[in-house]
Amino acid sequence: MRRAAFERPSTLEDFDFSFNTSVPRTKVLELGTCTFVERHENVLVVGPAGVGKSHLAQSLGQRACRAGHAVLYVSAHDMLTQLRASRADNSYERRLLRFTAPALLIVDDLGLRPLTGEEGIDLYEIVCRRYERAATCITSNRALEEWPPLFGDALLASAAMDRLLHHSHVLTIEGDSYRNPPLAKRTRAPRAALVETAPR
Repeated sequence: MRRAAFERPSTLEDFDFSFNTSVPRTKVLELGTCTFVERHENVLVVGPAGVGKSHLAQSLGQRACRAGHAVLYVSAHDMLTQLRASRADNSYERRLLRFTAPALLIVDDLGLRPLTGEEGIDLYEIVCRRYERAATCITSNRALEEWPPLFGDALLASAAMDRLLHHSHVLTIEGDSYRNPPLAKRTRAPRAALVETAPR
């Protein structure tokens, strides 16, 4: 859990599925069994800011940790910044291994800002090296059809998206922000938390 570097101790038990009913609860609980990690499948979580994408991704990551899998959580910006800096001291391959080795890599907030320089190539390299070898979870405020331009090259984008979408689970979430809920939801009494047992 410590090596995974989660931002916060998010769990599925703490997630309020009643807040936004577009969250596919049954699908999320199925992913919570972590069989997608064992099968080297991808989870792509898309939707506007504040709907719980990061919470869900980190919750799946913590379940994977408890199931004995090596996990790494990182923001897309930090990951690409580290790879860009590694070119300056010739540690690129070693740094790339940090993102390709874990059984589950969680990349948060892809596309929050435009990719520059060789970042599109770096992202493709990670996707390519992890394809059918390890599971990857990516969250983004952008719809999937907005991802290809991030790579800056149509051929690179096509190859990356083909690998990302093959063996993938796509969760599209819509609704209100947990951070700034409407008044009706803000004053509503909280419902009981999810009670399904996490794997030990």
